[in-house]
Amino acid sequence: MLVTPGPGWVVILLGLGLLAAEFVWARRLMERIKREGTRIKDTVLGKPEPPKPEDPSRPSAQGPAPGEQVPS
Repeated sequence: MLVTPGPGWVVILLGLGLLAAEFVWARRLMERIKREGTRIKDTVLGKPEPPKPEDPSRPSAQGPAPGEQVPS
């Protein structure tokens, strides 16, 4: 169905969805397809990636705010 007119990719994705209900390898593949599809969609539409949260264990590069007490 991929080389002839028809819903080839839709059938493949539906089949993978059914397999994902039973098998871990299919679930991982389905999650990866969703993740990569979202990444490609965001790249094409120009949506920025959400900022990554800062690591609270690392000190800030800017230093303390004015008037903020620094623990000794």
